[in-house]
Amino acid sequence: MKKLNLSKLKQYLPFVLMFLALLGSTMAIADVGNQNRYSGGGGGFDGGSDGDIIGIILYLIGLCINNPVLGLIVLVILIVLVIIGRKKKKKQASDPTYVNRQVQQQANTDFNFDNSAAVAAQIQAIDPAFSADKFIGFAREVFMTIQAAWTAKDWKPIRPFESETLFNTHKQQLDEYIRMGKTNVVEKIAIKHCSLQSFSQDGDKEVLTISLSAVMRDYVIDDATKKVLESDPNRDWYMKYVMVFNRKAGLKTDPGKKGNSITNCPNCGAPTEVTSSGQCAYCGSVITNGEHDWVLTDIHSRQ
Repeated sequence: MKKLNLSKLKQYLPFVLMFLALLGSTMAIADVGNQNRYSGGGGGFDGGSDGDIIGIILYLIGLCINNPVLGLIVLVILIVLVIIGRKKKKKQASDPTYVNRQVQQQANTDFNFDNSAAVAAQIQAIDPAFSADKFIGFAREVFMTIQAAWTAKDWKPIRPFESETLFNTHKQQLDEYIRMGKTNVVEKIAIKHCSLQSFSQDGDKEVLTISLSAVMRDYVIDDATKKVLESDPNRDWYMKYVMVFNRKAGLKTDPGKKGNSITNCPNCGAPTEVTSSGQCAYCGSVITNGEHDWVLTDIHSRQ
Protein backbone atom coordinates (compact mmCIF):
# COMPACT_ATOMS: atom_id res chain seq x y z
CA MET A 1 0.00 0.00 0.00
CA LYS A 2 1.32 3.43 -0.95
CA LYS A 3 2.23 5.56 2.05
CA LEU A 4 -0.02 8.57 2.66
CA ASN A 5 1.82 11.82 1.95
CA LEU A 6 0.67 14.05 4.84
CA SER A 7 2.53 17.13 3.59
CA LYS A 8 0.65 17.08 0.29
CA LEU A 9 -2.63 16.37 2.11
CA LYS A 10 -2.09 19.48 4.27
CA GLN A 11 -1.22 21.48 1.17
CA TYR A 12 -4.47 20.74 -0.64
CA LEU A 13 -6.78 20.35 2.35
CA PRO A 14 -7.87 24.05 2.30
CA PHE A 15 -9.04 23.67 -1.31
CA VAL A 16 -10.97 20.51 -0.52
CA LEU A 17 -12.60 22.21 2.48
CA MET A 18 -13.52 25.19 0.30
CA PHE A 19 -15.19 22.87 -2.18
CA LEU A 20 -17.11 21.06 0.56
CA ALA A 21 -18.32 24.37 2.00
CA LEU A 22 -19.61 25.46 -1.40
CA LEU A 23 -21.19 22.08 -1.98
CA GLY A 24 -22.92 22.19 1.39
CA SER A 25 -24.27 25.71 0.90
CA THR A 26 -25.65 24.76 -2.50
CA MET A 27 -27.38 21.71 -1.11
CA ALA A 28 -29.08 23.90 1.48
CA ILE A 29 -31.21 25.64 -1.16
CA ALA A 30 -34.65 24.02 -1.01
CA ASP A 31 -36.41 22.54 -4.01
CA VAL A 32 -39.70 24.03 -5.15
CA GLY A 33 -42.22 23.08 -2.53
CA ASN A 34 -44.86 24.40 -0.20
CA GLN A 35 -44.18 22.82 3.16
CA ASN A 36 -43.21 26.27 4.43
CA ARG A 37 -45.58 28.81 2.88
CA TYR A 38 -43.04 31.59 2.53
CA SER A 39 -39.83 29.59 2.13
CA GLY A 40 -37.59 30.04 -0.90
CA GLY A 41 -37.87 27.76 -3.88
CA GLY A 42 -36.08 26.68 -7.02
CA GLY A 43 -35.40 23.28 -8.45
CA GLY A 44 -32.17 22.17 -10.03
CA PHE A 45 -29.03 20.83 -8.44
CA ASP A 46 -29.42 17.71 -6.38
CA GLY A 47 -26.75 17.29 -3.74
CA GLY A 48 -26.75 13.53 -4.10
CA SER A 49 -26.55 10.82 -1.47
CA ASP A 50 -24.09 10.70 1.41
CA GLY A 51 -22.26 7.88 -0.35
CA ASP A 52 -21.78 9.97 -3.49
CA ILE A 53 -20.43 12.93 -1.50
CA ILE A 54 -18.00 10.75 0.47
CA GLY A 55 -16.82 9.20 -2.78
CA ILE A 56 -16.12 12.65 -4.27
CA ILE A 57 -14.19 13.69 -1.15
CA LEU A 58 -12.03 10.56 -1.16
CA TYR A 59 -11.40 10.87 -4.88
CA LEU A 60 -10.30 14.51 -4.57
CA ILE A 61 -8.01 13.79 -1.63
CA GLY A 62 -6.43 10.82 -3.43
CA LEU A 63 -6.03 12.75 -6.66
CA CYS A 64 -4.41 15.74 -4.93
CA ILE A 65 -1.93 13.46 -3.17
CA ASN A 66 -1.02 11.30 -6.16
CA ASN A 67 -1.17 13.92 -8.89
CA PRO A 68 -1.14 17.42 -7.40
CA VAL A 69 -1.41 19.32 -10.71
CA LEU A 70 -4.31 17.28 -12.07
CA GLY A 71 -5.98 17.25 -8.65
CA LEU A 72 -5.81 21.02 -8.40
CA ILE A 73 -7.26 21.42 -11.92
CA VAL A 74 -10.17 19.06 -11.15
CA LEU A 75 -10.80 20.80 -7.84
CA VAL A 76 -10.91 24.26 -9.47
CA ILE A 77 -13.28 23.00 -12.17
CA LEU A 78 -15.60 21.51 -9.57
CA ILE A 79 -15.57 24.71 -7.50
CA VAL A 80 -16.43 26.77 -10.60
CA LEU A 81 -19.30 24.40 -11.51
CA VAL A 82 -20.69 24.56 -7.98
CA ILE A 83 -20.55 28.38 -7.97
CA ILE A 84 -22.29 28.55 -11.36
CA GLY A 85 -24.94 26.09 -10.19
CA ARG A 86 -25.54 28.07 -7.04
CA LYS A 87 -25.94 31.36 -8.93
CA LYS A 88 -28.32 29.69 -11.38
CA LYS A 89 -30.47 28.35 -8.54
CA LYS A 90 -30.63 31.77 -6.88
CA LYS A 91 -31.67 33.36 -10.16
CA GLN A 92 -34.33 30.70 -10.75
CA ALA A 93 -35.64 31.04 -7.19
CA SER A 94 -36.18 34.78 -7.74
CA ASP A 95 -37.89 34.33 -11.11
CA PRO A 96 -41.68 33.90 -10.63
CA THR A 97 -42.11 32.63 -14.20
CA TYR A 98 -39.68 29.78 -13.63
CA VAL A 99 -41.07 28.99 -10.16
CA ASN A 100 -44.68 29.08 -11.39
CA ARG A 101 -43.84 26.69 -14.20
CA GLN A 102 -42.33 24.30 -11.66
CA VAL A 103 -45.35 24.66 -9.37
CA GLN A 104 -47.82 23.98 -12.17
CA GLN A 105 -45.84 20.92 -13.21
CA GLN A 106 -45.84 19.68 -9.63
CA ALA A 107 -49.59 20.25 -9.33
CA ASN A 108 -50.38 18.52 -12.63
CA THR A 109 -48.21 15.47 -11.99
CA ASP A 110 -48.79 15.04 -8.25
CA PHE A 111 -50.59 11.86 -7.23
CA ASN A 112 -53.78 12.36 -5.22
CA PHE A 113 -55.47 9.25 -3.91
CA ASP A 114 -59.22 9.40 -4.64
CA ASN A 115 -61.31 7.28 -2.31
CA SER A 116 -64.63 8.93 -3.16
CA ALA A 117 -66.44 5.87 -4.51
CA ALA A 118 -65.66 3.69 -1.49
CA VAL A 119 -66.48 6.44 1.02
CA ALA A 120 -69.74 7.32 -0.74
CA ALA A 121 -70.82 3.66 -0.70
CA GLN A 122 -70.05 3.50 3.02
CA ILE A 123 -72.20 6.55 3.77
CA GLN A 124 -75.00 5.54 1.41
CA ALA A 125 -75.37 2.31 3.35
CA ILE A 126 -76.85 4.40 6.20
CA ASP A 127 -77.84 7.52 4.21
CA PRO A 128 -79.06 6.48 0.72
CA ALA A 129 -79.59 10.04 -0.56
CA PHE A 130 -75.98 11.09 0.07
CA SER A 131 -74.20 12.25 -3.10
CA ALA A 132 -70.42 12.32 -3.41
CA ASP A 133 -70.55 14.84 -6.26
CA LYS A 134 -72.79 17.23 -4.30
CA PHE A 135 -70.67 17.01 -1.19
CA ILE A 136 -67.43 17.56 -3.11
CA GLY A 137 -69.03 20.63 -4.68
CA PHE A 138 -70.02 21.81 -1.19
CA ALA A 139 -66.48 21.28 0.13
CA ARG A 140 -65.04 23.28 -2.76
CA GLU A 141 -67.53 26.07 -2.06
CA VAL A 142 -66.55 26.14 1.63
CA PHE A 143 -62.85 26.25 0.76
CA MET A 144 -63.27 29.14 -1.67
CA THR A 145 -65.50 31.02 0.79
CA ILE A 146 -62.87 30.62 3.51
CA GLN A 147 -60.13 32.06 1.30
CA ALA A 148 -62.27 34.99 0.16
CA ALA A 149 -63.37 35.78 3.74
CA TRP A 150 -59.76 35.57 4.95
CA THR A 151 -58.55 38.05 2.33
CA ALA A 152 -61.49 40.40 2.97
CA LYS A 153 -60.86 40.08 6.73
CA ASP A 154 -64.57 39.48 7.19
CA TRP A 155 -65.27 36.08 8.72
CA LYS A 156 -69.06 36.47 8.74
CA PRO A 157 -69.64 34.74 5.35
CA ILE A 158 -67.99 31.54 6.62
CA ARG A 159 -69.93 31.40 9.91
CA PRO A 160 -72.74 29.11 8.65
CA PHE A 161 -70.18 26.51 7.53
CA GLU A 162 -67.88 26.26 10.59
CA SER A 163 -68.20 24.85 14.07
CA GLU A 164 -67.99 27.34 16.93
CA THR A 165 -64.50 26.17 17.95
CA LEU A 166 -63.03 26.47 14.45
CA PHE A 167 -64.76 29.78 13.81
CA ASN A 168 -63.34 31.28 17.02
CA THR A 169 -59.83 30.02 16.16
CA HIS A 170 -59.92 31.55 12.69
CA LYS A 171 -61.45 34.77 13.96
CA GLN A 172 -58.67 35.19 16.53
CA GLN A 173 -56.05 34.70 13.81
CA LEU A 174 -57.83 37.20 11.57
CA ASP A 175 -58.20 39.72 14.40
CA GLU A 176 -54.42 39.57 14.87
CA TYR A 177 -53.88 40.56 11.24
CA ILE A 178 -56.34 43.42 11.71
CA ARG A 179 -54.51 44.54 14.86
CA MET A 180 -51.17 44.55 13.03
CA GLY A 181 -52.61 46.41 10.04
CA LYS A 182 -51.81 43.60 7.61
CA THR A 183 -53.76 41.59 5.06
CA ASN A 184 -52.96 38.04 4.01
CA VAL A 185 -54.07 38.04 0.37
CA VAL A 186 -55.05 34.66 -1.08
CA GLU A 187 -56.10 34.92 -4.72
CA LYS A 188 -56.01 33.33 -8.17
CA ILE A 189 -57.06 30.02 -6.64
CA ALA A 190 -57.29 26.98 -8.90
CA ILE A 191 -58.51 23.82 -7.16
CA LYS A 192 -56.68 20.89 -8.73
CA HIS A 193 -58.17 18.01 -6.77
CA CYS A 194 -60.98 17.43 -4.28
CA SER A 195 -62.21 14.04 -3.13
CA LEU A 196 -63.71 12.09 -0.24
CA GLN A 197 -61.01 10.34 1.77
CA SER A 198 -62.58 8.67 4.81
CA PHE A 199 -65.77 8.30 6.84
CA SER A 200 -66.22 7.13 10.39
CA GLN A 201 -68.70 7.18 13.25
CA ASP A 202 -67.38 8.50 16.53
CA GLY A 203 -69.94 8.13 19.29
CA ASP A 204 -72.82 10.47 18.54
CA LYS A 205 -71.20 12.08 15.49
CA GLU A 206 -70.17 11.17 11.97
CA VAL A 207 -66.83 12.32 10.58
CA LEU A 208 -66.14 12.87 6.87
CA THR A 209 -62.64 13.79 5.68
CA ILE A 210 -61.93 15.60 2.42
CA SER A 211 -58.63 15.87 0.53
CA LEU A 212 -58.12 19.06 -1.49
CA SER A 213 -55.19 20.55 -3.38
CA ALA A 214 -54.93 23.92 -5.07
CA VAL A 215 -52.57 26.37 -6.73
CA MET A 216 -52.85 29.95 -5.46
CA ARG A 217 -51.15 33.28 -4.88
CA ASP A 218 -50.50 33.90 -1.19
CA TYR A 219 -48.78 36.99 0.20
CA VAL A 220 -49.01 39.59 2.99
CA ILE A 221 -49.35 43.34 2.47
CA ASP A 222 -49.33 46.38 4.74
CA ASP A 223 -52.83 47.88 4.84
CA ALA A 224 -51.64 51.48 4.94
CA THR A 225 -48.91 51.43 2.30
CA LYS A 226 -50.00 48.34 0.30
CA LYS A 227 -46.35 47.30 0.40
CA VAL A 228 -45.74 43.56 0.11
CA LEU A 229 -44.30 42.30 3.39
CA GLU A 230 -44.08 38.56 2.76
CA SER A 231 -43.93 36.32 -0.31
CA ASP A 232 -44.50 37.55 -3.88
CA PRO A 233 -47.82 38.56 -5.54
CA ASN A 234 -46.59 36.99 -8.79
CA ARG A 235 -45.55 33.66 -7.28
CA ASP A 236 -47.76 30.54 -7.28
CA TRP A 237 -47.95 28.07 -4.40
CA TYR A 238 -49.14 24.48 -4.52
CA MET A 239 -50.92 23.56 -1.30
CA LYS A 240 -52.62 20.42 -0.03
CA TYR A 241 -55.33 20.46 2.61
CA VAL A 242 -57.36 18.13 4.78
CA MET A 243 -60.90 19.29 5.58
CA VAL A 244 -62.88 17.53 8.31
CA PHE A 245 -66.68 17.75 8.50
CA ASN A 246 -68.91 16.52 11.34
CA ARG A 247 -72.63 15.95 11.72
CA LYS A 248 -74.88 14.28 14.27
CA ALA A 249 -75.00 10.50 13.89
CA GLY A 250 -78.17 9.29 12.24
CA LEU A 251 -78.86 12.44 10.20
CA LYS A 252 -80.05 11.84 6.66
CA THR A 253 -79.46 13.85 3.50
CA ASP A 254 -82.52 15.72 2.26
CA PRO A 255 -82.80 14.69 -1.41
CA GLY A 256 -84.76 17.84 -2.24
CA LYS A 257 -82.14 20.15 -0.83
CA LYS A 258 -79.64 21.83 -3.10
CA GLY A 259 -76.13 21.01 -1.90
CA ASN A 260 -75.29 20.56 1.76
CA SER A 261 -75.25 24.11 3.10
CA ILE A 262 -77.90 25.33 5.54
CA THR A 263 -80.01 27.87 3.63
CA ASN A 264 -82.87 28.08 6.13
CA CYS A 265 -83.01 27.72 9.89
CA PRO A 266 -84.16 24.15 10.69
CA ASN A 267 -86.13 25.49 13.68
CA CYS A 268 -88.03 28.53 12.35
CA GLY A 269 -87.47 28.27 8.58
CA ALA A 270 -86.07 31.78 8.24
CA PRO A 271 -83.30 32.43 5.66
CA THR A 272 -79.89 31.66 7.11
CA GLU A 273 -78.43 34.62 8.95
CA VAL A 274 -76.05 33.29 11.55
CA THR A 275 -74.66 35.28 14.47
CA SER A 276 -71.06 35.00 15.66
CA SER A 277 -72.19 32.35 18.16
CA GLY A 278 -73.65 30.18 15.40
CA GLN A 279 -77.25 31.04 16.26
CA CYS A 280 -80.15 31.86 13.96
CA ALA A 281 -80.60 35.64 14.05
CA TYR A 282 -84.39 35.20 14.14
CA CYS A 283 -85.12 32.47 16.70
CA GLY A 284 -81.79 32.02 18.48
CA SER A 285 -81.36 28.31 17.68
CA VAL A 286 -77.77 27.12 17.32
CA ILE A 287 -77.51 25.76 13.78
CA THR A 288 -73.74 25.31 13.27
CA ASN A 289 -73.09 22.50 15.72
CA GLY A 290 -73.63 19.57 13.36
CA GLU A 291 -77.09 18.87 14.75
CA HIS A 292 -78.77 19.72 11.43
CA ASP A 293 -76.15 19.24 8.71
CA TRP A 294 -72.43 18.88 8.05
CA VAL A 295 -70.17 21.58 9.54
CA LEU A 296 -66.45 22.11 9.05
CA THR A 297 -64.56 21.32 12.26
CA ASP A 298 -60.97 21.38 10.98
CA ILE A 299 -58.88 22.45 7.99
CA HIS A 300 -55.10 22.16 7.83
CA SER A 301 -52.38 21.88 5.25
CA ARG A 302 -50.58 18.60 4.67
CA GLN A 303 -47.44 17.41 2.87
